[in-house]
Amino acid sequence: LRDNRIELVRASWHELSISVSDVSLSDEGQYTCSLFTMPVKTSKAFLTVLGVPEKPQITGFTSPVMEGERMQLTCKTSGSKPAADIRWFKNDKEVKDVKYLKEEDANRKTFTVSSTLDFLADRNDDGAVVSCRVDHESLNSTPQIAMQVLEIHYTPLVKIISSNSWPEEGQSIILTCESKGKPVPEPVLWTKDGGELPDPERMVVNGRVLSISFLNKTDNGTYRCEAKNPIGRNSTEYVLIVHDVFNTLLPTTVIPSLTTATVTTTVALTTSTTTSATAISTRDPNGLAGKTVPDHAVIGGIVAVVVFVTLCSIILLGRYLARHKGTYLTNEAKGAEDAPDADTAIINAEGSQVNAEEKKEYFI
Repeated sequence: LRDNRIELVRASWHELSISVSDVSLSDEGQYTCSLFTMPVKTSKAFLTVLGVPEKPQITGFTSPVMEGERMQLTCKTSGSKPAADIRWFKNDKEVKDVKYLKEEDANRKTFTVSSTLDFLADRNDDGAVVSCRVDHESLNSTPQIAMQVLEIHYTPLVKIISSNSWPEEGQSIILTCESKGKPVPEPVLWTKDGGELPDPERMVVNGRVLSISFLNKTDNGTYRCEAKNPIGRNSTEYVLIVHDVFNTLLPTTVIPSLTTATVTTTVALTTSTTTSATAISTRDPNGLAGKTVPDHAVIGGIVAVVVFVTLCSIILLGRYLARHKGTYLTNEAKGAEDAPDADTAIINAEGSQVNAEEKKEYFI
């Protein structure tokens, strides 16, 4: 071998070693080692040289790309032997639907490999990183990668956010118009029912925010927020309905009262006796449960009934005691029943009444 790149490393009666520097594809082939003995001994080995793929390049990208346009990105690498493998990724997620092409180079030893990624531009792809990765056995598990950041232009996306889900009269509400687009949308335009805002003093616009204070029924209507950029414009609507003020009365617990009427009557008899009559009106503690406001008419009616019953009781009790007051003999004299007249009955009864025991009975 007559090549300055080939160097004899070791030579002995049982081993002969050489080294080849700056290996190229032309070094590939069969090598023979001969030992000149009697007879001559030879040994052969085939050297395979791998073609390292060049760094890949992505072509076909134009910036910016309008939403909805078709994009075709091509990744190409040359000089690989055997042919390299190309894989596509979008934000670290592999894309499978690609086209693969392999061509033999002019030296008829290496290959040029290309792969095409075809897709429609979408606003969700804005800022996405598209990468092309080349895998080959000569790279020792360290693939070569080419990357491209996508820039997609699209019309604004508009959304209205309300600060009050149930607006009532007298309250305030804040409507925020969120718009996202590329390029960044210009300041938004607020309208009501297709025209300008009717009350600028209460309806204040600050950038993308519309504030309405002291709401009333005249504020009902459709509010539109419109945003635009060089690509186009978009809008969204919010229907405002102002509700009546909802009064919520706190529940109250009514404790029924105990009404007592006491009547005392003293009757002068032989022995004085005092009698008390008590009328008690007791109400069901649960009678007003569930009512939130005391019913004064009901309470007044109950009190009137109690007073009326009490007065009636006093009158009846007085009449009864007036008719039954006095002293009575409970043991009548014998023979008095047969007397022809009252004088005879008294004379006949005088002797019998000497030892008679008087018993007094009181009627209440």
